Amino acid sequence: MNTNAMKSITPTSKFLWQVKREFWEHRGGFLWTPLIIAAVMLAFMAMALVTAELTARQHGFTLNGIHIDQLASHIDADEMAKFQGALDLGLITMGFPIRIALFVVVFFYALGALYNDRADRSVLFWKSLPLSDTQTVLSKVAAGLVLAPVFAAIGMIALQLGFLILLSLYAGIHGINALPYLWSPSHLIAMWVKLAVLIPVNALWALPTMGWLLLCSSWARSKPFLWAVMLPILAGVLVTWVQLMNAFDLRSGWFWQHIVGRGLLSLIPESWISLSSLKALEHAGDDPGLAIGNLLSFGNIADQFASPNFLIGVAAGVAMIATSIWLRRSRVEAYA
Repeated sequence: MNTNAMKSITPTSKFLWQVKREFWEHRGGFLWTPLIIAAVMLAFMAMALVTAELTARQHGFTLNGIHIDQLASHIDADEMAKFQGALDLGLITMGFPIRIALFVVVFFYALGALYNDRADRSVLFWKSLPLSDTQTVLSKVAAGLVLAPVFAAIGMIALQLGFLILLSLYAGIHGINALPYLWSPSHLIAMWVKLAVLIPVNALWALPTMGWLLLCSSWARSKPFLWAVMLPILAGVLVTWVQLMNAFDLRSGWFWQHIVGRGLLSLIPESWISLSSLKALEHAGDDPGLAIGNLLSFGNIADQFASPNFLIGVAAGVAMIATSIWLRRSRVEAYA
């Protein structure tokens, strides 16, 4: 390698190369898992439409309470808004299995991200390369909190497009042109923009769990899963048993929600949505689409950055990631 080529290798290019390495080594979980789930769900949706056509021909087919035959008739602005809200709600909620799969994939990815290198002794090889421990750990954070959610969002968009295509074909079979109703560019683009905006918000919210899992991955000599899961749970049981939170005029539930829950479950996408907001969604009445639209509005998303719970979680996550970097520098042994 000549001198000019050596100079062209910048810290940024090294970091991007490490992120690519994480993708190559975990392509199955990051890329194929959401796509396979989307394909399986579309197959079930296609079978449901076929079943509806064969067994319920006399009743027609409804989407969230809206009879599809109504698409062929004139509907006023209020009915159209109600239909678009119901459609948006359906498109958003159908990505739930992909979101859960994303949580599971990233959880176990982070848990083994630093431990596996020590378990198979490959950490010695990586340390022999001109790659800093900071870059290595941060590349794993970026892969888990940015790269994996990007592919999950692609899977959700593919699922939504596939569903709309199936529904359009079904309507077309009945001589109905559903394109003006199902393919509203403003609604689809706004939904996909929100999916993109939610990625960094979810990433920052997930820092406490990512930091805790990486900390256990870099520290545990064996069975990092037990250390990562059992320590917070046992701490919660102990705090509840001795009623420690009463000394701070708080209930034990506060510890379970803000310490145990934030430490283990913050990787769940959109888990920053408060329980009170979800309860309000249950009482949304005839327009749940509007309610969930307000829940995921840009204003509500922006408000999260000013939340003390959000900011403290980010600080705790950064501190644990920094500790993980320090441990990686000083620790190479692991015993499976």
